[in-house]
Amino acid sequence: MIYPVATAVQPLEQNQLLVTFDNGERRIYDAKPLIKGAWFGKLRDKALFNTVHIAFPSVAWDGGQDIAPDELYCASKPISAM
Repeated sequence: MIYPVATAVQPLEQNQLLVTFDNGERRIYDAKPLIKGAWFGKLRDKALFNTVHIAFPSVAWDGGQDIAPDELYCASKPISAM
């Protein structure tokens, strides 16, 4: 299955992301469950978390952490459902 591609991302409070996809959907991804261990745990640093950016076809941080495109789409919730 081909999932929509992230075209814009904005960090939100409480380690959430507002993601816009190429199909026009805007969805909220909750990154809190991801932020654990040595690698993703670095994202507890708010300054690093706020470096999130588009890294086609998904999102990444300046520390090198990234999210698989299918995870980003499937685990996010449409804004209308919030």
